[in-house]
Amino acid sequence: MQTPTDHGLGRETVHAWLSARSIARGLPQPCPDRGGYRVDTNAEREVVRWVFPAPAPGLVQLGNEIVEPLHFLKCCCAAERLRALLPARWHVDGQSWFMQGGGPHDQRPLPAGYSLETVRDGAVIAVRVMSDGANVAASGFAAETADAFIYDRIQTAPDHRRRGLGQAVMAALQRAKSSRDAPELLVASSDGRALYTRLGWRILSPYSTASIRERPGAGLVL
Repeated sequence: MQTPTDHGLGRETVHAWLSARSIARGLPQPCPDRGGYRVDTNAEREVVRWVFPAPAPGLVQLGNEIVEPLHFLKCCCAAERLRALLPARWHVDGQSWFMQGGGPHDQRPLPAGYSLETVRDGAVIAVRVMSDGANVAASGFAAETADAFIYDRIQTAPDHRRRGLGQAVMAALQRAKSSRDAPELLVASSDGRALYTRLGWRILSPYSTASIRERPGAGLVL
């Protein structure tokens, strides 16, 4: 794996993460396209996404061709660099980060009143932390392939934050990992970056997203 850079990542790293992400979310596998990878998501908030390991002519070409919303261009580069490559109709979201795990997570006891459950379905692992046995306080997913172990959709409900529940979810997902050698990867928002840095993760690259907004305020899809 590479050190933090704004020059992109190796294609193998990006493909390994994206392939496992598709498994975690029940999406089609990525296809090589114009120097990046295309995933035909066909979802309500996203029709298709392209993920580029680094800025490339194909990304610029797509940016010039696409005029419809719900098409996402993602690149392992800084947000301001992606902005400079695209026409003005594209909106570039706040900075995200491509990160790699750095070792075992601490397995601290849950606070009183919480319980944790782990369910594995093939290559996909789901973890939920329940509050008083009824409400989901925190949750997350992982997917494992021969090339990567990826973490996805790690969330803690607002009323249950700052209690170590996100860390508990990450530790439980890691305990379910079968291969010791597969690199642990995720894409973090700026808020999530702080948690993962405390857990020993390191930044491999900035990761940026551009889209044509269907309506003002439409949300970021990592």
